[in-house]
Amino acid sequence: MNLDFLYGLLNLNFWGYVLAAFVSIQITFMGVTLYLHRDATHRALDLHPALRQFFRFWLWMTSGIITKEWVAVHRKHHARCETPEDPHSPVIVGLKKVLLEGAELYQAAARDPVLLEKFGRGTPDDWMERNVYSKHRNLGIVLLVITDLLLFGVPGIIIIAAQLVANPLLAAGVVNGIGHYYGYRNFECADAARNVMPWGLLLAGEELHNNHHAFPSSAKFSVQRWEFDIGWLYISVFKALGLAKVLRVAPEPVKVEPRMQIDLENVRAVIVNRMHVLRDYTRYVTLPVFREELRNAGGALSGRVRKLLVREPSLLDSNARSRLSEVLATNQTLKTVHEFRERLAVMWSGAHMSNEKLIQHLRELIAQAEASRIKMLQDFANTLRSYAVQPRPA
Repeated sequence: MNLDFLYGLLNLNFWGYVLAAFVSIQITFMGVTLYLHRDATHRALDLHPALRQFFRFWLWMTSGIITKEWVAVHRKHHARCETPEDPHSPVIVGLKKVLLEGAELYQAAARDPVLLEKFGRGTPDDWMERNVYSKHRNLGIVLLVITDLLLFGVPGIIIIAAQLVANPLLAAGVVNGIGHYYGYRNFECADAARNVMPWGLLLAGEELHNNHHAFPSSAKFSVQRWEFDIGWLYISVFKALGLAKVLRVAPEPVKVEPRMQIDLENVRAVIVNRMHVLRDYTRYVTLPVFREELRNAGGALSGRVRKLLVREPSLLDSNARSRLSEVLATNQTLKTVHEFRERLAVMWSGAHMSNEKLIQHLRELIAQAEASRIKMLQDFANTLRSYAVQPRPA
């Protein structure tokens, strides 16, 4: 008896089914990162209308995702990150809950009409969105089931399960969960986002989560030379085909000869490159000074203090803050270095400051650093004088 019909119209071998499942899941992740994330949410990328329509349809069919809901929930995540209003913060609700119930957290937030109205603006509102995707959101899943069973037969049941589980488990769970809990940080942004790994391959570049939170409006998630964002590779291919236009990427610091007089361009350059400035401050001031003080302390200073000095202050718990205060009270050099970083951060947190006040603030900071008698801090102050605004492309 011929049972070929049980294996679908394609009648693939084992590895053919594995490849089909893998490719379909990667297309889903491509749609999430390129269309939903980098294009619709952060406006860092401008995809061709044909690509947008394709990804909208594919995501509706493979996951039931509605663009406005996804965009609104993610925008609120950035706006209220690591607070009780964050739709899915493992810092607030715990890693286990986000890992295992990330999709439920997303759905609960997406049902809030106030959230959708406030954070979902600018998303598609055409005939397809109103009459197909939003009105019949489960119809896409039905089409997926029928299509997979026709093409792959009985093995299609496993492929269907993999397709439906991949996005909630890996995107909603791993990126939103582990991406705020484990991994490394290039930048001490004001949230717990981490790079899960330096090579964003399986999740289309979303693994580089700390980089993204440091530069949310960048279409490219990799920053270090040794990092790889496969989503950026996709963008480069689509760009070469005329199907995508990059609107914004993370700024690269431009430095000139140190100025004698601080001006508004210098201030703007420091603010625009604040993540790079803070990272360099950690590398070239905080850590070298700490190592020197550790050598000179004779056991009075613990190596564990390093993390307290480097960590974004708002992320320290009460015990960590108390311990840091004790250390700073007994070490004037570390106190000076730490307080300088705090005063530096005022430049990008003080939106109420006029241009004149910002210029004066930077002048005073540099003068204090130069008078500190801490060589690493003095050298860094001279570096601050050299930041310039990146020239506009011709």
